[in-house]
Amino acid sequence: MKILYYPGCTLKTNAKDFEIAAIESFKEIGVELKEMERWNCCGTVYSLATDNLMYHLAAIRNLIRVQEKGEKKVTTLCSVCYNTLKQANYMVRREEDKLQKINAFMDEEEDYKGEVEIIHPLEILNERISEIKEKVKKPLNMKIAAYYGCLLLRPKEIAIDNFEKPSIMENLIEALGGTAVDFPYKNECCGSYNVIDKEDVIVERTYKIISSAKKRGADAIITSCPLCYFNLSDMQEKVKKKYPEFSSLPIYYFSELMTMAFGIKMVKVRE
Repeated sequence: MKILYYPGCTLKTNAKDFEIAAIESFKEIGVELKEMERWNCCGTVYSLATDNLMYHLAAIRNLIRVQEKGEKKVTTLCSVCYNTLKQANYMVRREEDKLQKINAFMDEEEDYKGEVEIIHPLEILNERISEIKEKVKKPLNMKIAAYYGCLLLRPKEIAIDNFEKPSIMENLIEALGGTAVDFPYKNECCGSYNVIDKEDVIVERTYKIISSAKKRGADAIITSCPLCYFNLSDMQEKVKKKYPEFSSLPIYYFSELMTMAFGIKMVKVRE
């Protein structure tokens, strides 16, 4: 199976490990992530402003790139990219007047028809649980907490799973030979871009999220969001300075766990 893949900016910079691990591990179950040509930044965050369609042009332009290839589906690993593309697509499908305005503005592009479906790689994996189990060479034998954050589950119209009680990542953990640990902060916000100018907010969120997972026996946390990864991983040293009793946990992308269980040797490229 081949599926068109939108990488987004961060997967080519700070989250290279996420992308490389996904491409290699998906090959093991017969899925080729075929990178799109001529993709551009998705716009980073879906704008809630209702009176400025300019914010949505970047997302729709990427969907036009998919349409140009005659494809009906595209997948993206990054939670932010997923949310931005999915919400923009949901908007133009419901509001014909906005689609017409966007198409009129991008007059050098072919008109977007609203027919592309954005799916998350975790949804692809959830349909192949039996195949994943067959490929496991080194069962994880770890207790792992799945951290969804905000953007895979909100708003509920674009959620990859039940937005109040998701289990899609837990299914993957169990298939890889791990034990899924449930914890109350798995669908809470990590603090997002507050890390830029309100670092204390991230310190508090990271402390609560990781402490909660560890209290319930987790050996590690997995995520699908590069920003969540940064806040939960890179901020742990600052958490320790404020809370000396704080006990850290390793943070992984879900694709990295797949390479571990599949016995794929990887070399970390993130500094």
